[in-house]
Amino acid sequence: MKRCPTCNRTYTDLSLNFCLEDGTPLAPAPDPNATIRYPPARDTSEPPPTEIYRPEPAVVSPRPTVPPPPPPQQQWSPMPTAAPPRKSNAIWWVLGGLAAVLVIGVGLVVMIIALASLGANTNNSNLNANVRNDNRNSNATANANVTNTNTNVNANTTAPLSLVDDFSEKKWGTGTSEFGRIWYDGGEYHMTSKDRFFVVMYAPSDNYSTENATVRVTARSVDGKVPSSGFGLMVHCAQSKTKQLEDYALLIYPGDEPEYEIIMHKNGNQSSLVQRTKSNAIRSGRAPNQLEIRTTATDLFFYANGQYLTRVNDSGNYRRGRAGLYTSDVHEVAFDNLQIERSNP
Repeated sequence: MKRCPTCNRTYTDLSLNFCLEDGTPLAPAPDPNATIRYPPARDTSEPPPTEIYRPEPAVVSPRPTVPPPPPPQQQWSPMPTAAPPRKSNAIWWVLGGLAAVLVIGVGLVVMIIALASLGANTNNSNLNANVRNDNRNSNATANANVTNTNTNVNANTTAPLSLVDDFSEKKWGTGTSEFGRIWYDGGEYHMTSKDRFFVVMYAPSDNYSTENATVRVTARSVDGKVPSSGFGLMVHCAQSKTKQLEDYALLIYPGDEPEYEIIMHKNGNQSSLVQRTKSNAIRSGRAPNQLEIRTTATDLFFYANGQYLTRVNDSGNYRRGRAGLYTSDVHEVAFDNLQIERSNP
């Protein structure tokens, strides 16, 4: 048997040399009959490892950048040409003098015309330079806005202004792995994790975009017990360039003294933006709780059952992404009635 050291999937086909999931070279799997050494007790101050269930990993496009303005065009004018040397033959002195007078006369006329033309061209050049500068500044701003607009449109090409998913149709990913289990049951989306792990599921398409949106979902503990690291709603979900978690989440702990927590994933690392805080807005036990996150270009606002909890700044500058769901520990959690309402761009 062989095992992938990256995702820990095992393969019984000994002819395989690379993982079918991520292409990592396979290593011999440990002997199941070997002595098992249990790991030390989990430090609950650190977030547990994570696993993303999704049919196909989302392709993360780098967040758009505004191209720098083009350099100013260099003005160019031809160098004056030298006049040919005059012949010193005495026979041509008279004719040369007449020609010189004629040339000087014509030259004066040409010089006058040239000076007038030069003054006009100089004014035109200055005007054109100013126009180019104005256009460059205008285009830089306009293009920046168009770029952002196009990016938003592209990111939400098929995303309606409102979406309701009551989980009656099986659109989200399901399955069982060494980290947990996700499935549909009774018109709800159920999730459970293994002990000392948490499980994250991102929405199946860009229809679930959370940019400038109000996102709501109903969440409940099936057995009334509280997962050790909470469960809840996620927004601005995407993967980094290294395919790591990046998102924000509102997690709840509906115990006897209910609490909430705001977390952030940055390149796969979880941090707590708002530590666990008691709130009577959250219902205890098996009672369902409606979780709500309102996003703007710079801030996120968090609610439970219609009551305001807190706000945080979008310090990661995520701004966009999909909705997601989060749970931890072995206690089963069910989600229902996901709603997304977006503002007009």
